[in-house]
Amino acid sequence: MTCGLSSGAALLLLCLLHVSEETCPSMCLCVSDTVSCSSSGLAKLPLSLPSFSVTLDLSHNHLTWLGPVSFNKMPRLENLRMAHNQLSFLAHGVFRNASGLRLLDLSSNKLQVVEQHYFQGLWRLEELLLFDNKIAQVESGTLNGLSSLKKAYFSLNQITHFPFFSIQDHSHPFLTMLDLSSNRMARLPWEDVKALPGLVQRGLYLHNNSLICDCSMYSVFWHWDLRGYDSLKDFTDEHTCSIYGDPRSSIRFLRHNRFFHNCTVEKAVSQPVTVYLSNVLVSEGERVRLDCQTSLSSTDLSFTWLSPSKGYITQTSINDTLISLFANGTLEIQAAKVNDSGLYVCTALDIKQALNATREVNVTVLLPAAESFNTGYTTLLGCVVTMVIILMYLYLTPCRCSCCKQPKPPVIPIATYDPSTLTSVFSPSARDQHKIQANKHVAFMEPMISEEGTEWTPES
Repeated sequence: MTCGLSSGAALLLLCLLHVSEETCPSMCLCVSDTVSCSSSGLAKLPLSLPSFSVTLDLSHNHLTWLGPVSFNKMPRLENLRMAHNQLSFLAHGVFRNASGLRLLDLSSNKLQVVEQHYFQGLWRLEELLLFDNKIAQVESGTLNGLSSLKKAYFSLNQITHFPFFSIQDHSHPFLTMLDLSSNRMARLPWEDVKALPGLVQRGLYLHNNSLICDCSMYSVFWHWDLRGYDSLKDFTDEHTCSIYGDPRSSIRFLRHNRFFHNCTVEKAVSQPVTVYLSNVLVSEGERVRLDCQTSLSSTDLSFTWLSPSKGYITQTSINDTLISLFANGTLEIQAAKVNDSGLYVCTALDIKQALNATREVNVTVLLPAAESFNTGYTTLLGCVVTMVIILMYLYLTPCRCSCCKQPKPPVIPIATYDPSTLTSVFSPSARDQHKIQANKHVAFMEPMISEEGTEWTPES
């Protein structure tokens, strides 16, 4: 009996310990899979954070550093927000067991150097926010391994050099935004910048830097402006350069380009993006095949599709059995749905020659005709069918109207008298005349009353 009680007590204690581990810290707010400890005056991480957390908000606190495996008990963590703290250093392996992170916000802190070990293991990371720090150096291997990265924000720092050469199509196939605006870059390795993937160049923000005016710089921006990149159109007046490095002689070179009249602009910074436009119209449930025909002639190409409903699609990232990506770049959707409609963009990459080209296909998926037949048409069709049935009934059924010929009834001869001999004896009344005319086959002989009041008939 004592043994049974002791084992039961031990089991209860284990349950209580497990519950305590999942208890929300007193200074935090836990709702569903989100834990918010924002503006809680924290100088260090809470001792225990719920392991079920998908989103953790630690912004607006006083955290100064993060130790090793700080988030090792949070395997489901995807969004970590730590903006507006005092972070100046991240220890080795800080995110070792948090490889599921997709968003990491370290903006508005006091980081000075972004070391190459900071983001190791975050191969699923899609968005990295490091703006508004004190960053003066970004080590060359910082972005290595971030193969899913789409957006990286380094603006409002003190960066003078950036490792552009570490960003390539095969290492960062999804990167579409790199914000390096409002830093202290004077001269850039323009050959490395021109070698960036086309999508990165289109989303590269370099305004509000201390660039020195020269022909190499102007040539790059001239081509970007010619292609209508939003990074230039949206910040035309913020793109400045200083003549001979003198900050007092700064010019807005996208508006006032007379200083560069003697520059020889290269015919092409890199091969222009070739776009083949087409439209595809299919019904729901049909199979769709989208080719990726581009101007690139190499046989060693890699392909990436950007779809409106499923994001980026590569041969290694497909997890949908209804979608296939073939070696020649053809994308197949086995049974199209209405929400598959939209613009599909295929990017073909020639890694050896550092060339890329794109193809755009606008897909419209229609509902089957029976489903798109609206109520107005249905009502009209019903009226037409009803009219046809009525006309068929009137003109195709046996004739029963008075205008049709009917067989004459047999004439019953009256042999008792001759009506012509009676005309001198009496005259029929108007009513009788009407009856005779209405039916000439019957003679109406009504009795007559004599002056003496007796009834008299012709026979009498």
